[in-house]
Amino acid sequence: MTMAVRAANSCSVFRSVSSPPFSSFPCRLSHFAPSRFRGVSKLRFQAPASRPEKLLPYWGILSCSVYSLVESVMEELEVLRARKRVYASSKVGLVSSGQLVEGKVDKRVLQKGLLLEFRKDSERVLLAVAQKPDGKKNWVVSDQNGVTSSIKPQQITFIVPGVENFDHTEISDFIEKAHKNLDPTLLEYAWMELLEKNKSVTAEELAEVEELLRRKHAKEEAEKELQEFVGLLMSAKGVSLHSKPPKESWTVDDKIQHRIESLEAYAIDACKNDDQKKTAGVILKAMGLPRTSSSAVNLLIDIGYFPVHVNLDLLKFNVHTEYSDEILSAAESLLLDSSDPDEMERKDLTHLKVYAIDVDEADELDDALSATRLQDGRIKVWIHVADPTSLVQPGSKIDREAMRKGTSIFLPTATFPMFPEKLAMEGMSLKQGKVCNAVSVSVVLHHGGGIAEYTVENSIIRPTYMLTYESASELIHLNLEEEAELRILSEAAALRLQWRRQQGAIDTATIDTRIKVANPDDLEPSINLYVENQADPAMRLVSEMMILCGEVIATFGSCNNIPLPYRGQPQSNIDASAFSHLPEGPVRSSAYVKIMRAAEMDFRKPIRHGVLGIPGYVQFTSPIRRYMDLLAHYQVKAFLRGDSLPYSAGQLEGMASLINMRVRVAKRLYNSSLRYWLLEFLRRQPKEKKFRALILRFIKDRVAALFLTEVGIQASAWVSVGSQIGDEIEVWVEEAHPRDDVLSLKEVA
Repeated sequence: MTMAVRAANSCSVFRSVSSPPFSSFPCRLSHFAPSRFRGVSKLRFQAPASRPEKLLPYWGILSCSVYSLVESVMEELEVLRARKRVYASSKVGLVSSGQLVEGKVDKRVLQKGLLLEFRKDSERVLLAVAQKPDGKKNWVVSDQNGVTSSIKPQQITFIVPGVENFDHTEISDFIEKAHKNLDPTLLEYAWMELLEKNKSVTAEELAEVEELLRRKHAKEEAEKELQEFVGLLMSAKGVSLHSKPPKESWTVDDKIQHRIESLEAYAIDACKNDDQKKTAGVILKAMGLPRTSSSAVNLLIDIGYFPVHVNLDLLKFNVHTEYSDEILSAAESLLLDSSDPDEMERKDLTHLKVYAIDVDEADELDDALSATRLQDGRIKVWIHVADPTSLVQPGSKIDREAMRKGTSIFLPTATFPMFPEKLAMEGMSLKQGKVCNAVSVSVVLHHGGGIAEYTVENSIIRPTYMLTYESASELIHLNLEEEAELRILSEAAALRLQWRRQQGAIDTATIDTRIKVANPDDLEPSINLYVENQADPAMRLVSEMMILCGEVIATFGSCNNIPLPYRGQPQSNIDASAFSHLPEGPVRSSAYVKIMRAAEMDFRKPIRHGVLGIPGYVQFTSPIRRYMDLLAHYQVKAFLRGDSLPYSAGQLEGMASLINMRVRVAKRLYNSSLRYWLLEFLRRQPKEKKFRALILRFIKDRVAALFLTEVGIQASAWVSVGSQIGDEIEVWVEEAHPRDDVLSLKEVA
């Protein structure tokens, strides 16, 4: 059986030159791409009423599925017919007898450059390219053998559609590429359907058969694969939590991985393209689920791909929580190299009693405190800050990685440190009883709390105590004689707070909440809740000393023209007396925060920090956790060493813009994760449990913003008539849905 094929380079029609002409065999069909048609002659094939004998063997073995496929193709062809019409200047019709009807092919149809088939003689049919008219009817053509001859219109058996300005020297390439694309099967199916239905189609319509069949086949394959994937999902959903397939099992097969990744992207509203969005939508529809991100999240949880308490923001922001082997290797090298560029310049302060006060689960300690009373009664304090620059230099691999992170990320479920953990813990952190490198800021206070004198120097210290806030507050309360230094530190903090308030500082102390989740991947992880009052003695002590250190570094930088990340906050026109009727703590702090202006930065000189009530401020006390603090250390350490400063003010400003973006992401991650676990904590509480709540403000009518003092979370609820801002009420938790960020409270009557 002779076959027609598609030429790969032009999507045009060609058939074997050894075969009889198109006009001699009615079932010789050709494939061509519909998009390449240019209004060429319309050829119509009329299928005979009976099946040709040589097709009977093929007809008998057609499966029902193939037949259905062809049926659907014919339906689509009918639709295509209704949509478009093919126009031509002259019509050439072919019937089963192979005779020309409705006019002859003449010079009005032919033009230079057309590729055509003509009968050379009774034995040969050749391809040729029309060159020019020869008389009134004949045409000069150049055939596939390079022979130029004049032919009559009656010799032309077919004009190849969609081909213009063809070069006769390329006919051989055309024939070779065409033969490579021989695919008789689809044509046989199509022709048998025509025979069965006794239908006629145009050449252009028939050219679309192959593409339509390919689409149908692809669609059926996709449907089959989708149903298999849905079966996998249903199977995974149906088993217990501990029997779910491991996460990596969903990435073994590329197609399954693509579908899972599409669902994951859809779940976090991060589809990279329309294909991912469409794929996820199809899967959700097949599963009988709404096409929403929450449906995708729940499905991925149900199959075990996501843990029950998955942190979606961590995925959305694509936070890199692991270090590369290259960075870990570089960190190991730093730990092995014990050389200290400032070793000869360090002041020995190991004789001081040093208190390191932090939360009990602190992973790295980067500040500690000392104090003594001078003979004239004034207080001298030291703020000792860990010195990571003794190990890390600007521009090194470790430094660039720390800058890329910008800050350590602290979540209830995990901590993602700015430096590799081993380097931070073993090489940089202050350790109890061990001699540690530090940058020590010493300050002598006036009796009123102002700064009388200060020094900034490299040092070595030996931390004496590692205290939690709770234990430090207890020691301060006990007022033990043997811990006189701690009592002096507490006195210094009180002096500083009083002095700052006189300078216009706004006290924003409130209740601080921390949560630690030990086993977040479990269905019911254990939640440890810590609620701390920032006005407690130990927290006041530490915060005041950190503020004091920041003021000293700003003053030091200003006096020595050192570009630093100076922080300021324009003081709003806040009349403290206007808020004196509000109780101190969360209620008054909330009122202050509502009217405060945003913080600002300068990299050339200090700017007043009105909220803190100080003339300038530089964050300096957390260089292991915050990259902006580390930048300040680089600048100060270079100055102390007498070296050129590593960064200009302009460079610091450019770096800060990138770092602050990452800091904002880290802050958002912390806040959203903290709120999620607070809601999860409330969800688990007995329905009858009552909680104390402070009325912060009224939102609308009797709807008030509340602060649950025992949990440290804000919410809103209707409150009874007569309630005032600052009142304490009792509420029940009606609903708490962490994933949807829903918290519904009801006032206890």
